[in-house]
Amino acid sequence: MARRIPSLNALRAFEAAGRHGRMTLAAAELNVTHSAISRQVQHLEALLGVALFEGPRNRLQLTSAGTQLLAGLGAGFDLIDQAVRAVADSEDGPLDVSCPGTFTMRWLIPRLYRFRERHPAIEVRLSASSRPVDFERDGFDVAIRAGSGPWPYGAETVALFAETTGPVLAPELAAVAGADFAGLTLLHSRTRRHAWRQWSDRSGIAVDERGGNEYEHFYFMLEAASSGLGVCIAPWPLVADDIRSGRLLAPAGFIASGQHYVALRRPRRQRKAAAFCAWLAEEARLFSGEAGNPAP
Repeated sequence: MARRIPSLNALRAFEAAGRHGRMTLAAAELNVTHSAISRQVQHLEALLGVALFEGPRNRLQLTSAGTQLLAGLGAGFDLIDQAVRAVADSEDGPLDVSCPGTFTMRWLIPRLYRFRERHPAIEVRLSASSRPVDFERDGFDVAIRAGSGPWPYGAETVALFAETTGPVLAPELAAVAGADFAGLTLLHSRTRRHAWRQWSDRSGIAVDERGGNEYEHFYFMLEAASSGLGVCIAPWPLVADDIRSGRLLAPAGFIASGQHYVALRRPRRQRKAAAFCAWLAEEARLFSGEAGNPAP
């Protein structure tokens, strides 16, 4: 049975007008005249046999039918956008990148201006996530993750660098910190609840990880450590700038955690994603070669 779908122009005009609440704003977004938007909406109302707006022209309100249609169209246009971007292979436009929040803030964003200078036509849209990658479920183009694999089947994996971790604390606490950090408050993050135990097993330094303070977000825990509230286990990429500036100290150094940072790309080759992953690999090499970077 053939679908009875009104013209896409009419649906786009109504969706923009309903989202903005004003036809003049919808006209500006779609680069058409106010009268063109009005005609398309009137055509759609005539075709559907219901009113979609009510009230005076300068204060239009959606009817119940208009509200229902707008909700469906918003979701529908989002799906169309995802489908188009999934197969498009242009060198400009948006590129959706998923990345753990703290890594985004402390490593990726401070370097992102260099990618923009090289590829000004690509708009990098960042979203924070650390959950397992599923390109069939998720709409992003590239995902940056830290782990030991296995990575999604078929996804192209670009190795960035091995992760090293170590205890970090504020300078004022370093003077009273023993080798096992006894007497200091141990800080934990929900996303890496067993970080102290894992570091202790790898370093051979016995630490009583019980007690201490737990933070919902990794970034909160790092800020607590910088403020002198205790000592935490942190990956080198997230604290490199703080260590170099003296804001944090790492009295026990850093050791390999067994995890690696990687960039994962959709199985289908895309020029924008390829350019971004190539840039990431270059930045990772520069970072790994910087003075003071502990060897994995």
